[in-house]
Amino acid sequence: MAADRLTLGVAARLSRYLQVLTQSKKMGKSSISSQAISEYTGVNPTQIRRDLSGFGKFGKRGVGYDIDALIDEVRKILRTSGTHNIALFGAGNLGQAIAGSSVFGDHGFRISAIFDVDEAKVGTMVGDIPIRHYSELAESVASEDIMVGVLAIPAEVAQRVADDLVAAGVKIIFNYSDALLSVPSDVTVHTSSPAVELLYALYFYLS
Repeated sequence: MAADRLTLGVAARLSRYLQVLTQSKKMGKSSISSQAISEYTGVNPTQIRRDLSGFGKFGKRGVGYDIDALIDEVRKILRTSGTHNIALFGAGNLGQAIAGSSVFGDHGFRISAIFDVDEAKVGTMVGDIPIRHYSELAESVASEDIMVGVLAIPAEVAQRVADDLVAAGVKIIFNYSDALLSVPSDVTVHTSSPAVELLYALYFYLS
């Protein structure tokens, strides 16, 4: 079953479980119950057990799931085992905050390149990563096997960067700008907007 393509619903839920597992591990926990996962995700415990049991027997009644083992298994199911390289575009306040966060590293993603067009920033460091000039995009994507482009740039230049990423062969774009990106059907764009998430939460609070 793990070799088959997951439905969007299962993939989305497994990704949420993985987020809870990873954070729980950072908090020093070694095991977790389906009830605890449910409390953090809002997914019914029965659904959680059903999702996981479809791929094997991971938990023990009365004990719960071993967090390290389940993280490894869920990553295998999601085909995200190992390390995957990211290119970050924009070394401003948002870009530096993203580079300094563990949000990607916790899940096996490594920011291997940071790009900007500001000559004053090019050559300086964000942590241990040197900022490169935007003109190096295509060469860097090819030489470092970059799989994901993260856009922390103004909306007015986001489409140009997306076009250049697509031309370089990148198939996944994580968009922190407000731009509505137009990309080929085989390229996945995920747009992260705190305002939209807040509106979604507010709707259910007021309903």
